[in-house]
Amino acid sequence: MAARDRMGRAGGSALQRRSLLAAGLAAPAFAQAPWRPAGSARIIVPVAAGGTTDIIGRIVAQHLQGLWGTPVVVENRPGAGGTIGSAEMARTRPDGLTWLSGNIGSQAIAYSLFRNLPYTIAQQTPVIGTIRGPNVLVCNNDVPARTLPEFIAWVRGQRGRASFGSTGVGQSTHLTPVWMLQLLGVEATHVPFRGSAPMQTDLLAGNVQFAIDNLTGVIELIRAGRVRGLAVTSATRSPQLPDIPALREAGGELAGFDVNTWFGIFGPPGLPEPVVRSVNAEIRALLETAATQARFAELGGMAFPNTPEEFGTFVRAEAERWGAVIRREGLQLDA
Repeated sequence: MAARDRMGRAGGSALQRRSLLAAGLAAPAFAQAPWRPAGSARIIVPVAAGGTTDIIGRIVAQHLQGLWGTPVVVENRPGAGGTIGSAEMARTRPDGLTWLSGNIGSQAIAYSLFRNLPYTIAQQTPVIGTIRGPNVLVCNNDVPARTLPEFIAWVRGQRGRASFGSTGVGQSTHLTPVWMLQLLGVEATHVPFRGSAPMQTDLLAGNVQFAIDNLTGVIELIRAGRVRGLAVTSATRSPQLPDIPALREAGGELAGFDVNTWFGIFGPPGLPEPVVRSVNAEIRALLETAATQARFAELGGMAFPNTPEEFGTFVRAEAERWGAVIRREGLQLDA
């Protein structure tokens, strides 16, 4: 009996050790503490305050600051179509203290548009998409066009005298109207601004007559009747503004028109994978809340959560797509 008892205790101890070992091997998948920055962090916004890129940067900063228990400061670094702020981020150390609220312009279009871009696609680590949605053609209320066909007739009759604003050279708000005008076979004067907010100010004042801005940035102006919404750039109408047609509904040269804009969070090159995955998970949790999705719907967009790999694949595909458009149109600028 004593021998059996000793064997039982020994067997039990061995089984317990094996169980503890198995639990120890499995624990990191479930109990590993999330990564935390070693100090205050910042999110660079490569455009002026007030536009969608800035709004998203501030939403993410507030969320991470609450989780991390350390300041997360938004720094606006506008200029050169978002490339100045993007280049600054690319030069920082991969310590998780500097992030970028990026967009389609500086993180996809710029690689083909600018000859001497001071960063490469490899120097922007994709972390997660945040929001996406269509652009929208809007005009100053003094423009004598209340429908899309009337606008097309009006801009053709201006013979190059009409002007349009954008949120910066190389942004989707620049190239989308350029593509539309080229398809229509007309010209207009481009007036770039350092972000959506200053562009909207001049649009409201009549200093520029029309723009194709992110729906997320101008939807409240449309709803308030301060500018006239004429068409969205996506293949279908936006559920937020169902009475505004898609640009392709004009038919003819515009029948195949389809452009959506997007935004996301990026880090510097060499960012450790555990840091990327931890921040991805924390921002993804924010994007999946009903409150965030309702807020994005108010802005005219939808949440765009994905894994780092999915987002990286998407960004590279977008860079290739716009590169083909830019080369076909012969567009090239100095950064």
